[in-house]
Amino acid sequence: MARRRRGRGNAAQQQQTTQNRRGGTRRALREPADFAKPTGYETEILHEKLTIAQARKGTPAHRPVRVYADGIFDLFHSGHARALMQAKNVFPNTHLIVGVCSDELTHKFKGYTVMTEDERYEALRHCRYVDEVVRDAPWTLTPEFLKKHKIDFVAHDDIPYTSAGSVDVYKHIKEAGMFVATQRTEGISTSDLITRIVRDYDIYVRRNLQRGYTARELNVGFIKENKFRLQNQVDKMKETVRTVEEKSKHFVYRVEEKSQDLIHKWEEKSREFIGNFLELFGPDGAWHAIQERSGRMLQALSPYSSPRGSPSSSPTRRRSCSPDSTPSASPPSSPSSPSSHKKKARSSLKATSTNNGHSH
Repeated sequence: MARRRRGRGNAAQQQQTTQNRRGGTRRALREPADFAKPTGYETEILHEKLTIAQARKGTPAHRPVRVYADGIFDLFHSGHARALMQAKNVFPNTHLIVGVCSDELTHKFKGYTVMTEDERYEALRHCRYVDEVVRDAPWTLTPEFLKKHKIDFVAHDDIPYTSAGSVDVYKHIKEAGMFVATQRTEGISTSDLITRIVRDYDIYVRRNLQRGYTARELNVGFIKENKFRLQNQVDKMKETVRTVEEKSKHFVYRVEEKSQDLIHKWEEKSREFIGNFLELFGPDGAWHAIQERSGRMLQALSPYSSPRGSPSSSPTRRRSCSPDSTPSASPPSSPSSPSSHKKKARSSLKATSTNNGHSH
């Protein structure tokens, strides 16, 4: 058990040593970076001077290499963060200290800033690569400042930085062998961001007016304010017209699609109806078969009648007797009616009168 406890204790010590070597990286990822003390960096460990070759090998083992990077960091952007990432990874075990110049020095030597110094301090504290922030950093690094904060190396891009009457403010740092170069990120800078805002000034003023900012807060006069508001109304009308146009196009497209579907369905139904009609009422259809069967059934159910011209239904024909032939006995005639007698008498009288006339 004692051995296990000793082993656990050794592991904890190793972990603590690893964290110390990393310069508190894990803490920096979980919490904002600390501000540097006004009195500078205090430690009981002897701070000996290092060369770049020694630092690249990861020595000394008992402390991280203290790297310093300074700047204005106005409108903190990805280019700033990338430069700090490079400074953090210059050596295997690095404690990154970032110096931020005050508003007074910046306005004096470089120009007006968008963000205040306090805002810039806080922006740097919340960068994941930063371990420590120095407020009101000097414009030009002095040996006293480097000694006060126990700085081993200074990181910056290698382009000569002309300012404050100097051709390169980092010239003495380079000569002392304490300079490590970083690469600039092309396409992004504070000046580029400000240029975009100035170029599209009207757009951003109108945007902020729409969001509730007053003309006084935006430093806009009465005429410009009304001009921008009128432009906003015109843009709203254009957007409304564009939206209605898009909706109408979508509606027409849907109507055309629906009409095509209806026509297609109607054609299918009409073909189906015509086919069913022909199948039912065509020459070989079921309707004719039904009529034929019904006719046969009617013939089967109706009483039998003899056809015309049969001997049973026709009157008896008398054969003319030739003078040579003997008269055959005729069947007895049926009694005639009175009207038939009258007709016979009339016909006989007519015959008699005609005979008398021929005799005369």
